[in-house]
Formats: sequence, C-alpha cells, structure tokens
Amino acid sequence: MQLTQGHLTYCTNIHAGETWPAHFAALKINFPEIKKQVSPDKPMGIGLRLSNAASVELQKPMNLAAFKQWLAENDAYVFTMNGFPYGEFHHAVVKDQVHAPDWTTTLRVDYTIRLFHILAELLPNGMDGGVSTSPLGYKYWYKTDWDLQQAKAIATANILVVTQELIRIKQKTGVTLHLDIEPEPDGMLESGEEYIQWYEDELLPMGKDNLSKKFNIQADEAERLIKDHIALCYDVCHFAIGYEQHQQVIDELAAKGLKVGKIQISAALKADLPEDIDQRDPVKNAFARFNESTYLHQVVAKTSGGNLVRYPDLPEALADMENIAVEQWRAHFHVPIFTEEYDLVKSTQADIVTVLDIYKKKPFSNHLEVETYTWGVLPDEKKLPLNDSIVRELNWVTDQL
Repeated sequence: MQLTQGHLTYCTNIHAGETWPAHFAALKINFPEIKKQVSPDKPMGIGLRLSNAASVELQKPMNLAAFKQWLAENDAYVFTMNGFPYGEFHHAVVKDQVHAPDWTTTLRVDYTIRLFHILAELLPNGMDGGVSTSPLGYKYWYKTDWDLQQAKAIATANILVVTQELIRIKQKTGVTLHLDIEPEPDGMLESGEEYIQWYEDELLPMGKDNLSKKFNIQADEAERLIKDHIALCYDVCHFAIGYEQHQQVIDELAAKGLKVGKIQISAALKADLPEDIDQRDPVKNAFARFNESTYLHQVVAKTSGGNLVRYPDLPEALADMENIAVEQWRAHFHVPIFTEEYDLVKSTQADIVTVLDIYKKKPFSNHLEVETYTWGVLPDEKKLPLNDSIVRELNWVTDQL
C-alpha cells in the first residue's frame, strides 16, 4: 500500500509456487483478498518473489503481458522483488542452499539481471525499483580465509556486472533500479559493519576503476552511479540477531552516502538464559520446538562479557545450552511480527518498533516489505488463515507508523 514516504507490502515468498504458472495462480487466489482488506480504495504494491525457473517463464512476452493486464485489473503494481532464493523455497530442504548459486557464479548474475529486466517492464512511471539479494554467499562454503577473500573478490566483480546493466537500463529508459544486498548471519556479509567495510574497501575501489573505463567517466561520477544502484536491504530480523544498534548503523550509512534500498520488516526469536544451568531445560525445550529441517536457523548468543558466540544452526546451539558464559540467544526464524510472546521464547519485535520509530522521524527508504514465512510456530490460539495472517501483519505495521 502507498505510504506518505513510500510503499508497504509483503513478500510473496509465502505463496508456494516455483514455476510462474503456479505462483501466478497463487497470486490470483490470495492477493485480491488481502488487498481488499488493507487497501481497498488505493493501489497496492507487490513484493514479488520469483525463482529462477519462474523468471525465465515470466520474461516471455505473452506471460509478461498477461501479468501486466492482471496488475492493472487489480489496481496492483510491483516495486520490489526478492531475488535471494534462486531455487525452491517450499516443500524442500533449503538450509544453506538458499545461497546457491552464490555471487561467484554467472548463474546468479544472469538470474538477477533477468529479474531487473522484468521489473523495469512492470514498474510504474516515476518509481524506483529494487531487487534484494544474498550477502554474496555463504561463508562456510570457503574453508580458508584466502578462499573466502578470493570468492568475495569474484562476487564483487559480478555485482559490478549487474551495476553496469542497471546503468544501461537507466540510460535507455530513465528508470532507476537498485540491487539491495541483504546481510545475514554466516553470509559473506553478515552485519552492517561488514557491509559498510566491504562497500568502502572493496566495491567502491574496484567499481570506480571498472566503471570509469567502461563508461569513460570520472571516478567521482562512477562512485555516484555505484551508490545509486547498489544499496542495502535492511532486514530487521538479521540485524537484530547480531545485536546491532539500529540508530548507529542507519546514521553511519547516511553519513557515508550509502542508501537503504529496502527495509524488510521481520522478527527473530530470543530468550534470556537463566544463570543456573539446572533451570535452562524449559528454555531449551521451548527452542527445540522450533527445530525444523527446512531452513537455516542460525543462533547468535551473547555472553555476560558482551561477546558474541555464533552457531550455524539451531541443533549446534541446543548442544551448547549449558555454556555458562552465555546469557541470551537470538535465532533466525522470521516469525510473525504482530506478537512478541512465544511462551518462554520471545521475538525481537522491539527491534522492529525501534527501526520504524527511526523511520517515522526520518524515512531512510521508500520500500518496506513484511517478510514472515514461519507461520507454523504460532500457538493454536493465535493462528488465523494465511491471508488473514498477512493482513494482521500489515495492519500491525501501519499501526506502528
């Protein structure tokens, strides 16, 4: 829906369908009902998630024309896309494969460029459009620091291939498109600090040289173009897991002229651990209830000394529950945002409130997208049908704003 300072929607990765016909069918069934409840009299945007296979199908002129007609008929538009999961996201074990193929590959480059060409066709006049993507890759795939640095350099070069294409699209059509990089735990980039450091120490130096030669422009113009087209996807869940100070990160981005392309409004799980090890079993059992096999559930623990302990998935954290130094856990889940209470476990809803309060005072992006996809964790008394659940999430955000 349209806000005073931008656009709010939800990510359609919640609707199953890895092929375009299947996903389009799900949109036809669900989106009009959701829009009727939250934005009956005004246009409503869609946060479109396309798998690689779906993107290949949608780029065909006949399919694209049919989708455009459906958007017009339903007073809908597409302004942001989720280009993080390349392959299956439903009914499959995803885990670390959500990063595959990573940014060291031409497969990732080709997929992302295809998404941008589709978005350029769908985007209403006068709007900018964004595609969120993985934080270059999954760091544990690279066994040594040297391997990781080499992979990061290749990934950065491939990000610049996409940047070149976005510049060409802007020159040809006047449409501004941005790639929104989404740090997450155990990614090559997993924090605001790492993103900023990569941007300044690797992307800009490589990019200024690359674009200056490619487009015959000065280095300062090349830097401006990079900052126009490469932005941050501020996933609140991911930043909360890392115990990041939101105001500090947002202020530093602004001071350095780095843009936030999209705010993904999402919540993680958290719990304080009793000092007495013998009293931790109830908390352990509460977390164990969330231990499912589809997605990665990275855990970041905070010690009494203020240090962070990182676990690549929930089972590793559960095995270390008796670590006396640890006083709090935060786990990657994307749980529903409308409630903070999950019995002995709570959500990081307060981080969302903090970020939205910052946004209200000074908007730092015009794209906002709710990304909730683990609905099964809700207690039975809080469960609603899926579309009503999505409406409840969107209404909660608008109430905060």
